[in-house]
Amino acid sequence: MDNNISEIIEKKMNNKKKWGIIFLVFFFVLFVLSTPFNSNDTIIHIRDGQSIDSLTQELHSKNVIRNEFFFKFFIKIVKSGQGVISGDYLIIKNSPVWVVAWQVGRGYHNIEPIKVTIREGLTNVEIANIFSSKLIDFNKNSFLNGIEGRQGYLFPDTYYVYGMDTPDEIIEKLSNNFKNKIKKINTSLIESGKTLSDVVVMASILEWEAGGKDDIGIISGILWRRISIGMPLQVDIDKTTYNTKGLPVKPLNNPGLLSIEAAINPISSSYLYYLHDKNGNVHYAKTFEDHKLNIKDYLK
Repeated sequence: MDNNISEIIEKKMNNKKKWGIIFLVFFFVLFVLSTPFNSNDTIIHIRDGQSIDSLTQELHSKNVIRNEFFFKFFIKIVKSGQGVISGDYLIIKNSPVWVVAWQVGRGYHNIEPIKVTIREGLTNVEIANIFSSKLIDFNKNSFLNGIEGRQGYLFPDTYYVYGMDTPDEIIEKLSNNFKNKIKKINTSLIESGKTLSDVVVMASILEWEAGGKDDIGIISGILWRRISIGMPLQVDIDKTTYNTKGLPVKPLNNPGLLSIEAAINPISSSYLYYLHDKNGNVHYAKTFEDHKLNIKDYLK
């Protein structure tokens, strides 16, 4: 009889333990790992260099995660590199905390980035207009204020941005791209004896004066030669005639790598004049008299 009572008591105790464990697991999943109640699809934006602490607080305040500790725990397990990956993220409602951590830690944005192509030779205003046409909430004035004085140093390229990217973040992308490109040709720049500012100004002229790789090196040589002998530049760019001796004070646009490399490494020749005919073919001349004949033959 006593044994039966002991067995009954033991069974009851075991059942209580089982139910206790089940309750704890249920509580843990529901109130720790699960999404907060009334959760909706949420778009968040992670800034370049944003700390995990800052991101965690933001996710918690936006009701995306319930428990900050476990988000940090999972993010340390799944993150790529030293931090989270910047950009916009669509967090689907009811996403558990480990799914959210995996998304932002591995760069699964769940949103397609926006492709923006900046071609060579565009001015700052033209670049601002392109971003303004691509991004609905883009603050054009803020962008223009941020790039004031940086014309020539925003690298033309294809960029992938997100709708919530700030002007400062976009400016940083363009500026860092320029710095990275220049690093690759820094040895040539040093060996040329030219300053980066002079090279960028000359490159901005070449963007509008040269037709491409077939003529840009020779035209660069001609323009540098004109400067060296004290001859006016005599270039007509964007309805403006630059007839001064020496380079303009500032870049006229944002040049690409081909123009920058041509400005660093001009091709020497005996020519002082050039023109492009209606078909884009270039014609060189050593003297002004020969240049006038080229004008007569190819432009009239």
